[in-house]
Amino acid sequence: MYRSEFCDVDYSEELNIVLVTWKKFCRRNDYRNPLLHALELMRANNGCQYVADTRSGFENDPEDTQWLFDVFLPETAKTSCKMIFFIIDRDNSLKEELEGQSVELKKLFDVYYCFGLDEVKALLDKYRK
Repeated sequence: MYRSEFCDVDYSEELNIVLVTWKKFCRRNDYRNPLLHALELMRANNGCQYVADTRSGFENDPEDTQWLFDVFLPETAKTSCKMIFFIIDRDNSLKEELEGQSVELKKLFDVYYCFGLDEVKALLDKYRK
């Protein structure tokens, strides 16, 4: 799918999700290109949901956060994506940052915080029944 030193983007056909795994802090195109790739995957796969694994690195630059709100989220809302999952660490070290984004996200999507992909799968199974 998509690989960089900052982020991996994979599509799971079984779960019909795009999984964005952040590895370390990045800015501008290093931040935006993986998200644009994820957006293309959501456009190509009806009912595809978005999952961000933030456990190994996820910090936003204010300029990138604004891009997220102005470009990525409105375009994602035009897809069939209805749910956004954040895989967080047990200490939720990014709580403030994610809560700040969550206000805007919840205007467009159902937002969930999970501790692993198994929890995401369980929520998706429940939703799809």
